[in-house]
Amino acid sequence: MPRQRSTVGFTLIEMMIVVAIIAILAAIAIPLYQTYVARSQVTRAMSEASEAKVLIEDCVTSGKVQLGTAVGQCNNSVLAASDILKDPSQGAATAPPGTGIAQVQLPQNANDTGTIYVTLGNHASPLITNGKITLTRDPTGSWTCKSDTAIIGEKFSPANCKPN
Repeated sequence: MPRQRSTVGFTLIEMMIVVAIIAILAAIAIPLYQTYVARSQVTRAMSEASEAKVLIEDCVTSGKVQLGTAVGQCNNSVLAASDILKDPSQGAATAPPGTGIAQVQLPQNANDTGTIYVTLGNHASPLITNGKITLTRDPTGSWTCKSDTAIIGEKFSPANCKPN
């Protein structure tokens, strides 16, 4: 009596087709995910730089033009450290190892501009490491945002932060 063929299970070619489909989907999904991570980290860095806007506005309205903790100086130690920022210290602020803080330049008089910048590094995506975001306050109190064209560019920059 001839042996009957079993119909349970998958053939080798069926398994190879499934593996090929999964590989194609992964080849599409991984770069998209990396772009999403880099874009979200740029947005996060811009948000962390924006926290320093309050510091600059407070210093300007108080007439403080120097960073530090002494009387009459603007205390930037209130700025939060971030694991995607690179610069570890400035003035009175020092970040723990592996983190960085926003860098602040206070306006020196009523006609001067104030600047905040963050440099991406540490645990930031390799696609944007060493990229810089700069927020600038003009003498009227308006803020503009620019991102580093060479690294961040239009691909990762938020809509309100133009590449320079």
